[in-house]
Order: sequence, then structure tokens, then C-alpha cells
Amino acid sequence: MRRPPGFWWREAPSPAARLLSPLAAIYGTLAARRMARRGAAAPCPVICIGNVTLGGAGKTPTALAVADHLRDLGRRPAFLSRGYGGRLAGPVRVDPARHAARDVGDEPLLLARAAPAIVARDRIAGAIACLEAGADVVVMDDGLQNPSLVKDLALAVFDGAVGLGNGLVVPAGPLRAPAAMQWGRIDAVLVIGGGAPGARVLAQARARGLPALRGRLAPDPVSAAALRGQPVLAFAGIGRPEKFFATLRDLGADLRETRAFPDHHAFTPAEAEALTAEAARRKLLLVTTEKDRVRLPEGMPVATLPVVLDLDEPDVLLALLRGL
Repeated sequence: MRRPPGFWWREAPSPAARLLSPLAAIYGTLAARRMARRGAAAPCPVICIGNVTLGGAGKTPTALAVADHLRDLGRRPAFLSRGYGGRLAGPVRVDPARHAARDVGDEPLLLARAAPAIVARDRIAGAIACLEAGADVVVMDDGLQNPSLVKDLALAVFDGAVGLGNGLVVPAGPLRAPAAMQWGRIDAVLVIGGGAPGARVLAQARARGLPALRGRLAPDPVSAAALRGQPVLAFAGIGRPEKFFATLRDLGADLRETRAFPDHHAFTPAEAEALTAEAARRKLLLVTTEKDRVRLPEGMPVATLPVVLDLDEPDVLLALLRGL
């Protein structure tokens, strides 16, 4: 399934969701068994930035923000990623000058700009590689459902606009594993963006005695100013492209056309050429996300809109990190 179906995000299960519930029960049972396995402890703290649903929630900007706070505390973080979409099993240290998204995935290329980033499907070997790269704390980008490595802090990130969706496991809903199993693995919650679904997640977290943070993805002000008033053709291959398009509208870009692609979409040369040609023909500025940019030809004329995590209460996150 390359694009999440709309019925995943409706609060009440739809007929399609109920029809798929037997498959979801099987998948959920297998996922719960896998998550129940005992993992190995790394010789340094491990912080996991994950989400309980499929699709984008803002994990990578959160991982970057966590690394910034760790550096402020005098620590040496390194990122650990599975490298979704890349061909290298690792462990390998990501080098943006040498690796492409087809090698290591898109998120690790962004993370490697800020700190050492290790791609490894074997998370234990990856944690060791982080230490060999000079780290004294590992920041995992995703991996909440992977039990192989013990997490000292598991921060679950939610999109406030959709929350837990219909609360069902794939394929009936967006959950990667049963909600009860996942809540038991979470140490803190971060809801990014507004919306009633996110408010319900915050309420559930507080009812369980978990620290509950709220924030938003703030566009880079210089990039935002350059796009304001510009006629734009925007495209994105992320979990929910409409979030990116809404951000462009909110900052004042003149959004003439949009193109949505599946998450982690591997753009072909023909697709890149078609987008470039259409923008030139209609005299529009091509704009995409930073994550999409690393999957496009290097010389393609396209603007990006970087975003950073803006927390309502950053001191809560700092307290969690000091506790490690």
C-alpha cells in the first residue's frame, strides 16, 4: 500500500475498515509478539524517536531538535536509522558527498548534515557503530516497534491533525501494532500541529501519567519570505503531502498546482523532467520538501522549504534528556 487510504483517518471505523479487521487482527498479533521480544542494551543511552502509525508525523525534525538539545547539554549524539528506501544494509556511516537516497534512504542524508548518522538494519550493530563514530548517546530515527535495542527514552510523535486515526491496525487502520502494546512502550508523547485528534492523544498520554509535549513545524523564515507571493507548482512524496501544501498556502505562496507522490517516492528522470518542463511552461516556481530534494537530480531547478520543530515547552524535553 503506497498511499494511506482516507478511511484510516476517520474516527469511526468505516465498512472497508471492518472488512479488513480479520487481516488486521493477524497482523496485530504478529506485531505484538515481535515487540514482546527482549532486546540488548547499548553501552550508552538510546533515545528513540518513533510513531505508532504509518505515514509522516515529523520524526526527522524531532530527531534533529533532540540532537540540538543534547549538544546543549554537552553530549555527543549520533543518529541511527534503518535507512528506509536505501539498498545498503550497513552498518555504514552516511556521507552526503558519497551516498545518495537510493543507497541510504532520504532521512539519513538530512540527519548527516547535523551529526554522524549510521544506517544499519541490525540496530545493535548500528549502536556500536555510533559509539565508534564518537557518540555518547544514540538518537534513533524510527524503530519504536523494533525490540532489538533497549530504549532509555521512547518519544512517540503524532500528527495532531490525524492522531491515532481510526485506532485500528494495518491494513484496517494506520497503527503499526495494537495501541495497548504501543502505549506500554512509550515514555513521552509529542503532538505536532493542532486538531482534535491530537488533543485526544495528549489527553490519553496524561491519563497514563506520560509527559505530553506539543509543538509545530515552523518554516525557515528566509525561505518562507522568498516564497511569499510567488506562483508555485508544489510537489511532495511524504506521508501526508497535503500538510506541505497547506504550509505553503499559510505562508502566502500562490499555489497554482500541486502534485502528490507516495511517501519516499523514488523520482524517475522522466518525472523530474516532466515537473521541470511544466513549471517552465507555466512560469511557476517548483517547490518541494527537503526530504524530497535529496531524491531528485542534483541539477534540477527546485526550491525547498526547510522546517524546524518549535516546542511549546522545550524545558520539558530538556528535563527528559537530563534524566538520562
